[in-house]
Order: sequence, then structure tokens, then C-alpha cells
Amino acid sequence: MAPDIGRRLRRGATSGAVVAAAVAALAASQAPEAIQPTTDNAGGDRAVGTGEGTPPSGEGSATGDSPYYTELPPLNTPPKQPGVPGTGTGPLVVTGPAEAGIPATVLSAYKRAEQSVRSTAPGCNLPWQLLAGIGKVESGQASGGRVDANGTTFRPILGPALNGVGFANISDTDDGAYDGDRVHDRAVGPMQFIPSTWATWGQDANGDGKKDPNNIYDAAQAAGLYLCANDRNLALKADLDRAILSYNRSTEYLNTVLSWFEYYKRGTHQVPDGTGVLPVDRSDNRRPGGLPGTTTPTPSVPVPPSPTSPAPKPGSQDPKPGTPGTTKPPTVPTEPTPVPKPPVTSPADKVAALAVAGNRQLTAITDSDFTGVPRAAALDASGKPVAKVNVRFEIVGATDTRFAGGKSVVTATTTSSGIASSPALRAGEKAGTFTIRATVVGRTLGAAEFAVSVTERQADTLVRVGEDPLSAATGTAFAQELQVKATDKGALAPGVLVTAEIVASKTDPKPATEGPTFKDASRTATFTTATNGTLTLKAGDLLAGDKAETYFLKLTAPGGGTLFVELKVTGSDSTPDPDPTPEPSEPGTPEASPSPSASPSPSSSPSPSATAPTASPPATVSKA
Repeated sequence: MAPDIGRRLRRGATSGAVVAAAVAALAASQAPEAIQPTTDNAGGDRAVGTGEGTPPSGEGSATGDSPYYTELPPLNTPPKQPGVPGTGTGPLVVTGPAEAGIPATVLSAYKRAEQSVRSTAPGCNLPWQLLAGIGKVESGQASGGRVDANGTTFRPILGPALNGVGFANISDTDDGAYDGDRVHDRAVGPMQFIPSTWATWGQDANGDGKKDPNNIYDAAQAAGLYLCANDRNLALKADLDRAILSYNRSTEYLNTVLSWFEYYKRGTHQVPDGTGVLPVDRSDNRRPGGLPGTTTPTPSVPVPPSPTSPAPKPGSQDPKPGTPGTTKPPTVPTEPTPVPKPPVTSPADKVAALAVAGNRQLTAITDSDFTGVPRAAALDASGKPVAKVNVRFEIVGATDTRFAGGKSVVTATTTSSGIASSPALRAGEKAGTFTIRATVVGRTLGAAEFAVSVTERQADTLVRVGEDPLSAATGTAFAQELQVKATDKGALAPGVLVTAEIVASKTDPKPATEGPTFKDASRTATFTTATNGTLTLKAGDLLAGDKAETYFLKLTAPGGGTLFVELKVTGSDSTPDPDPTPEPSEPGTPEASPSPSASPSPSSSPSPSATAPTASPPATVSKA
């Protein structure tokens, strides 16, 4: 099956079923899903670690102004070979001066660093030839490419102790972790970073979980980011010069690096690792008090003394180390010269397809964590997983959903099973749909895409807490508090966006055009339920308006929850006045006479009113 998959992939007609089968097999072999951290420091869009600080301005440099190789490129230009006659579109033949040759792994690291930095800082316009120029001047391209399959030098490349004797005076900052020196710092690795600079700019570009200054992939990536600091545009001569001088503050250093930079731009070719041309002349050979030959790599072809040569003159057998023109062979590594190896292919170069390995569709409610994360599988031409591949995950669309750390773009590295998982994903406050796109860093392969949706928080029930009627007179505010509880499937529903609207009728809930309003004079507002699922309108939040009538406050929530609350507005004079208090009668005011049937008590005194004049019948005259 695997050979058949490989043939189909190599023909460029990758079958969806084949990829799906390979991905399914990978996914089935995985443990229960766990969100994996990225290989860099915080899940940012840096397949390569931190590297976002700003280098010191005016003090210090990447190398601590350590010594460097001063040899200049040859005057002849490296030829650009069009190809072997008769080979059609076959590979180009790369030949030319030995000085134009760059070891395979070192060249791969420079080009890979350029691609990664351009993806995160396109405005910097970093060319890989600049990294090659600095690598040539700093370490002779990692001592002629003496690195293992992962790009790590066989032996640490260390500069002299920066003790102030001919160099900067930099006390130890790493407790000897990188340079083995607990008294003073030393420049370390093929790009010669001092430990304090590496602590800020160190990278893990080869995905092995370590930031190693002696690894050419890590060091080249760090150098690229360092050169691009302060928003530099290296296509501008002034920014280019400033970038190089930030590496080593020497005009001669600047001119030497620029010479190699221009030389490599005119053409280079790849040579096997371990066979690069080694420089000899170094800047500290000319400095008083320097340490000549401390870390100078050896010439590739030392010239031993002839066995038939006459005996040397007295005093000439032990010349000073590093003195030009002597016949003493320079110090060479004890191990034999490594056998030339074939060019090393980076993990990304092995990938033939990137496919969705899990969670093609992701859903969450607003302001919550997604239960899963995007997972992508890197496969080679035979359908097998590829480990240590940097995969970039990017949120595409109008959304405030973010990866852990508030990032919209992150990078993760595939595991031994070929699967890369993004960091945790959290939905924002904005509902909607968008896409997460996964791509292989440094490659132009098709992307793996994930459909993501964020829905509003819901409540299927809204109930009022308390039954006190809400009433107010025209021209005043409602003095009662209104509290409503939202639930969804019986559980409290916090964070739900509830819409409130003043309507004229409960049976025909059209928006009211008069009557009560909110404090901002509108008749529509939105509220969000609290952590206990309630929303509260305090006394004074609702104004009665100018027309006495019965209205309703309509509350609705996503999920179907609806509630009507009666609002009664009364006229300001509709309440009757209390009964008036009787006033005492004035003297002489007529009052009701006692009932004729009432018999006055003998002891009673006639009331003042009894003396008041009353109408009497005409007197009757009696006859005798």
C-alpha cells in the first residue's frame, strides 16, 4: 500500500482518500487528545522562539566585538552555470571557486532562516546571503561545515575570553552554561553569540526542543531576527549597515561582511559538509595583547615539512603560534576529517502533503474555551508521518477568538507521529464563523483548513424575581427595582445578551412610540446576565414618560427565553385628595333644630341655638 501511495503522490495526483487513510491511521494511533504547547516560548508566530526584544542601542553587540576572520573574497566572480548540456530541465551543475562553496547543511540553515523571518517580518527583506557573509566572517561557515545531521557542530566553537585584554570586558552571565567559562563570557557557535545576547535571541529552529548556539539552524535563525530588530529594512543601505554594525562595532568588520555578502549574491554552490574552505587570518592576530590562534580553524590542506629538507636553522623550530610564514603545522582536531556526507534535507523538505488530522469543525460559545484544537498531519511522499516539521496555524476572518496568549498566529512542531496541534483556543465576545489555516513553514504546499464557529450564549427561560408591580406617575421614574433570572436547560445562564424593548401591547408587541423610556431616552437596550444568571434594572433606570397608560417591557434572549413585564403609568392628578377636615361654625350660623320627638332633659340647658328666632304660626286667640 505504501509504495502505491508514494507513486500517486509523486505523480502529483495525491488522492484525497489516500491522505485520509494515512491521517486516519495516524489519528487512531494517538492517545486521547491533549493540547500540546508549541516548541517556542509562548505560542506566537515564531517557529523559532523568542527573538522579539530590542538589542542594546549604543552599548554591546551580538558578539561582544569578539575577533573575526578578515580574509576577503577572491576578485573573480563565481560563475552561474546554466546546467549540463542535454539534461533538459534536470538539476543545475554548481561549480566555481572553492571560496564560493557553502557546506550543504549550513546553506540549508541560511535559506531556511530567510524563509521563516520573511514570513514573520516581511518588511525586513532579510537575504540569506547576508547570513552567509556573517557566518563566513564569524566562523568560516561553522568551521567548513563540520556539523552533524541536525546541524550541531561536532565541537563547540568558542571565541577567546572577553577579559578586556584586546577585547571587551564582559563578566560571566551564564554560569558557563554555553561557553564553559564561569569568569568571563565568550562568543559561542557558528554565528558567535555571546551568552547574554543568546539569552534574549536564542531560537529552536530545528524543532529539537533546545535553543543551542552551536546549532547552525538555531544560530542562523537568531541572527536573522537580531539583524531585523528595530523595524530595519535591510533593502536600505543605511539599515543594512546599522544591522551589521550591531553585530560587531567595527568599520573593518562592516566592510568585510559586505564584501562576502556581495560575493555570495553573485553566485554560490553547495559542497558536502566538512569540506568548506577554512579561513586563517583573524582580526586578533594584529591586536596587541590578543590571543592569536585561540579558535582559528585550520587550513584544509596543511603543508608538512619535507622529510628530505635540510635541518632548520637554530631558533626557527619553535616559532610563535599564528606567525605568518612559519612551517609549523597549525593545531588540528584530534578526530579525523569526517567523510563527506550527502546534502542534509530539512524535515520540511520531506513533506508532500499537510492534512487535517482532527477537529475539522470546531464550535464554542462566546467567551469560553474550545474543547478541542486544530490538529494537522505532515506526510511524506509515501504517506508516512514526518516529525519536527514547523506548522503555522493562522486565524483567518473577522473574529476576536484567539490562541493562548492572545495570538492570532502561532507555530507548532509535529511530533514523532507527524501531528502538530495548536495551543488552546478561546472564543471571544463576537459570534460568527471563520477559518483556521495550517501551513508548513517555508513551503508552498496546500493548506489544511478548519471551519470554526462561535455562537451566542443562550437562555431558554427568563423569569422575574419578585412580583411587586411596576408603576410610576407621568413625568417621574419607576422607583421599583426589576430583577430577572436567565436559565438554559434548567441551569443558570451567565453572560447571555438580553434585549429589552418597550412595547405597547403584550398580544401585539410592536415597539412603543410614546410612554416609558430608558435613561438615555431610547426604548431599546441590551443587558448581559451576571455570573449568577441574573440581570437587574435599578430604581430610576426606567422613566415613565408623559402619557398615562399600561405598557410592557419585553425581554428576549438567544435560545428562546422571553418575558413581558407590565409597566403602569398613571396621571399625575389621578389620585383623589383625602377627606377635608370640618371647620367650626361661626356664632349665629343656623344649624339643624332638634328632632321634635326629642324630649329635652329637665336638667339640660337650652343650647345657644334654641334662642335663635324661628318662624312661629300666628297666635291663636281662644274664645270664652
